[in-house]
Amino acid sequence: MSGPADGMTTGGVGGEGIFAHPTGRRSDRIHEAVLRATEELLREGGLPAATVDAIAARTGVSKATVYKHWPCRTAVAAEAFGRMMADALPLPDTGNAVGDLTAQLRQVSAFYASPYGHIFAQLLAACVDDPKGAAYFREYFLAGRRRAIAQLWQRAADRGETRPGIDAETATDILFGPLVFRLLTRHQPLTDAEANKLAAAAIPALLLPTPPTPPAG
Repeated sequence: MSGPADGMTTGGVGGEGIFAHPTGRRSDRIHEAVLRATEELLREGGLPAATVDAIAARTGVSKATVYKHWPCRTAVAAEAFGRMMADALPLPDTGNAVGDLTAQLRQVSAFYASPYGHIFAQLLAACVDDPKGAAYFREYFLAGRRRAIAQLWQRAADRGETRPGIDAETATDILFGPLVFRLLTRHQPLTDAEANKLAAAAIPALLLPTPPTPPAG
């Protein structure tokens, strides 16, 4: 007996329904299989390897079906890459904001310095002339990363460590924007030492000074 008929999601940007795709048990399996195959292809050869032809060949899903789920191949790759980065960058919990933010800066720097950084740069370039792909990149990669950093920031705010008037969006841009710039320009290396220098320069402007520890006795 066949399962229930597939439906269609209703999400979208600006009412355009750009993220809508077929749903139901079979469609959900197809969606997941395509994302897994795309992750594999991205790891093997970057964005050039993750063509719709290659995805279809690896999954046995028709190209037409892929396009029912995503508007373009950049969109598939962006959603798959967002999952890859989320898995690779767990949030640290060192007990204080300086430790958390510094550790996350080192993790993101190392991620960009790895082959994943090259894929990230390829996706950025592809999104320049692909508005539908760019929307997926913002939704499935950028928004996820910003939500994760917002968790670190809220944790710091709850401990009373953040400066008044500075929100998570501002802090995220100040801390992690330089890493993207360095990835794209290669004018400075993406190393732990450089990440530590960025953290030491930026974090004091975002957090309240740590009260001095009173002398013992």
